Formats: sequence, structure tokens, C-alpha cells
Amino acid sequence: MVKLNAKHPTLLLDEILHSIFFLGKLNDPEFYPESIVGNDDDVDMLKMLRKCFPRPFALYSSHLPKRSPFSCFLDMIVHLCERKDDEKEIIKRLQDFISQLEYSKSKALVSSTICVSQSNNPKSVKYYGVSMSTSGCYPGRIMVAASCLSSWDSNVADAVMTYYPTKTKKQDFDGTIKLPQHVRCQAFNLHLGREKPPCRSCGNLFGLETSETTQSDYGNCAEAESLSDLLKDVENVREQVRPTSKTCTDENRETVKKSVLTQLKRLLRDLKFKWDNDENFYDPRV
Repeated sequence: MVKLNAKHPTLLLDEILHSIFFLGKLNDPEFYPESIVGNDDDVDMLKMLRKCFPRPFALYSSHLPKRSPFSCFLDMIVHLCERKDDEKEIIKRLQDFISQLEYSKSKALVSSTICVSQSNNPKSVKYYGVSMSTSGCYPGRIMVAASCLSSWDSNVADAVMTYYPTKTKKQDFDGTIKLPQHVRCQAFNLHLGREKPPCRSCGNLFGLETSETTQSDYGNCAEAESLSDLLKDVENVREQVRPTSKTCTDENRETVKKSVLTQLKRLLRDLKFKWDNDENFYDPRV
């Protein structure tokens, strides 16, 4: 990311540093930024990052990231790709990067799946998302909750919160949606390089047709991020996927959001992370 950012400066390096540092703090034993970035050979790198990107170092122990590290890396690859609709090139670049990590036996914080969503029109924009690049149960649940509360489109967040944090559907709130048939939502396995059918969880959340019976952790799949970006940008599709359940009211939604926030605080407390302000989500633009 440092090399890519040097040629094409963005805020993505700032954001990915904070996300990695945050997840390092949740680890047991904790990984400090100095141990992640620096060693005897990388003193200059550490000094440079501290100088150019001071906020990730200052706020990783108080602010929550809005997304996982590999999502930032995906955005960088899409940003660098001359044709944003060239999904084969984007997937190949991600696979090449993953291969380098596997060669060095470093697989931490790497997503296994990418999803491409678009309106069923050859000229329509493609929206990309990756699965949660976290390791362990708690970090994954924390990142899903943070994404629901801070960054995902409300339709995607409502659908995920219908099940979160378990795999059981809530009785008093149903925010699940059904994508129109003209919307494409296709996942790919980055390790095997082939299409991947939706899991049962994505079928339940978004009405995707699937014969799969395995339920992934709700919100963990690449479909959530990809569809969120699509719905944020394409208003006519967003209007078509609004939840239809009578239980999906503003009042019930606020109750569920408070429940997710309570669960998030409990998880952070269990990992001894002090989050004093519910609005402290990291924003590299500030």
C-alpha cells in the first residue's frame, strides 16, 4: 500500500493503517503499531508513517474502523485499474497479491472472497466488495457491527441486524430484502479463481437464489459490502429493495440498532478495548 500510495496518493493508506493497528490491539497478545510496521530494518518506514499519517497511531486505541483492512486494499486496486468495469483484471491483481502473501506464509487479514454487483446492463457501473479480513470470532463480529452502525447502506445494515449476532432471525424485526432479478450479485473465490454461489445466509438476507445450506456469519460475506456500495449509488435499485415486513419500522430499527451497539460494547469490553464515545468511528478525511 505504501508503494501504491506513493504513485497515486489517496486516503486509503491512512485508513488501512488505522484498521490494521486496531485489529492488532484486539489481538492477544496485543500487536503494537511499532511491532507491525517496524523492525530493525524498517526504522525509516516507521518514522515516515508516523510523520505522514499521525492519526492512525494516535487513534487506533480509541476509534473503531468502519471496515476491514482488505476492503481498503480492494479500493486501492480498483482506483488504480484503468477500467473500473474490468473485473477480471481486478480479481487477478488481488490474486497476485494473495499469492505473494501465501508464498511468504503470511495469510493474516486477507479476504477469501470478492463480490461484483451491478444493474443488469452492460454499461452499468460495477461495485466490488470483499469478505471480512479478520481472524477470530470477536474481531469479525466487531467489524460487522461497526459496519452496520457506521458505513453500510441502511438496507444492507437492516438485513444483517435482523440476524446479528446469532444465526437466528429476530422475531420482532425483519429488515431482510430481495434483490430484483435485473441486479447481478456474483461472488468469486479468490484462492480458487472461480465463481462462488451465495451461502444460505446471503439467501436469507438478500433473497439471492441458492441451493447452499451452510450459513456463514451474517454480514461476513463479500455480498454485503458490494451490495451496500451499489445501493448507495443507484437510487432506483435502492427503492426496489426496501424491506416489506411490517416489523421493519423506524421504532423497531432504533431498538435493534441499540441492541447491536450494546453487543458491540460488550465485545470490546471483553477484549479490554476502551470505547468511550459511541460516535468514535475513524474517518481519514477528518
